[in-house]
Amino acid sequence: MARDDGLAEGEYVVLRLRPHWKTVIRPALLLAVIVAAVIAALVYLPPAAGRAPVRLGIGVAAVVAAIAFCAVPVLRWRTTTYELTNHRLRLRSGILSRTGRDFPLARVSDVSFSQRLSDRVLGCGQLVVESAGEHGQLVLTEIPRVVSFQAQLLRLVGDELSRPPGTYPDGPYPPGP
Repeated sequence: MARDDGLAEGEYVVLRLRPHWKTVIRPALLLAVIVAAVIAALVYLPPAAGRAPVRLGIGVAAVVAAIAFCAVPVLRWRTTTYELTNHRLRLRSGILSRTGRDFPLARVSDVSFSQRLSDRVLGCGQLVVESAGEHGQLVLTEIPRVVSFQAQLLRLVGDELSRPPGTYPDGPYPPGP
């Protein structure tokens, strides 16, 4: 695979996901409600001399509501990624400013998942990754194909733990950043 941003020499992305599409259902439904409310308000607007400012107010309120309740959650979904490389689990998120969290696979001590009934139907769930040391616990929500993701993660953790300390499959660790 091609080298990616922020990856060490010899490291490659095995799997890259974003939260399950079900996270954008609520914003889409809210957008439909906003549009319906605007149409109803405009249709039932009583005839009056000040109709233009009222229409403008309705339009501004609708745009603000659509941005706050629809666009921001969709952008948050679009800019959140879960990346599994051959050496670490990476979480990247943020619309205007970015945040990231990395879990070295060699330090992963436990991986568990949970799924509600609706999650099982949709094929997603929550993944909890525990790490020894200062990293603690990482809870990833709305993971698509969570059971498959957990199996892939556990396989890579096993590969990482069976590797001699201080080496990549293709040679020694590169110097630090």
